[in-house]
Amino acid sequence: MPAPTHRVLFLPGARGDGAYWRPVAERLPPRYERVFLDWPGLGDVPPDPRVASFDDLTALVTARMDRPVDLVAQSMGGVVAVRAALARPDRVRHLVLAATSGGVDLAPFSVEDWRPAYREAYPAAPAWLLSYRADLSARLSEIRTPTLLLWGNSDPISPVAVGEYLTSLLPRSKLVVIPGGSHTFADEQPDEVAPYIAAHLAVDLP
Repeated sequence: MPAPTHRVLFLPGARGDGAYWRPVAERLPPRYERVFLDWPGLGDVPPDPRVASFDDLTALVTARMDRPVDLVAQSMGGVVAVRAALARPDRVRHLVLAATSGGVDLAPFSVEDWRPAYREAYPAAPAWLLSYRADLSARLSEIRTPTLLLWGNSDPISPVAVGEYLTSLLPRSKLVVIPGGSHTFADEQPDEVAPYIAAHLAVDLP
């Protein structure tokens, strides 16, 4: 088997476990080096005193961007991916955002608030995660990276309308809707999701 030649960073949502992406990642071609990042202190991932903000999560990602990488992100991880792409545009080759706010204000959309259920499931959840409200809408036009937006059409937390809005803001983006997809469709429907990601990551590669 040939050695991997392209690094892909897989970013989880608020549950913090990068293994969320393994079912999709194992269906990608061997050319990709797969790096699964966890979020310290989120979900069941042990905390790290050095991680206490979205800035710190973004720094975890950019620290792995010592060369051009692809970012594949789920839900809250999509906010971190967008922040990383804005911080180091020269190091992000492709961007995949799944079921995320992407850092935009969700107030205009009819969305289900995930925070109460999350707080109940994880009573030690950090306040900085639950209180984050930044709106990156005005800066999304700066992201020139080819971006694949993946949405499920049965997701109350990030409905398709959010993906459509992000498509209007990201200059080089494409929206794909997964029929029957819930908020965690990437984990539940990897056979459907992986081919879209593989095709997107191959764009402009030698």
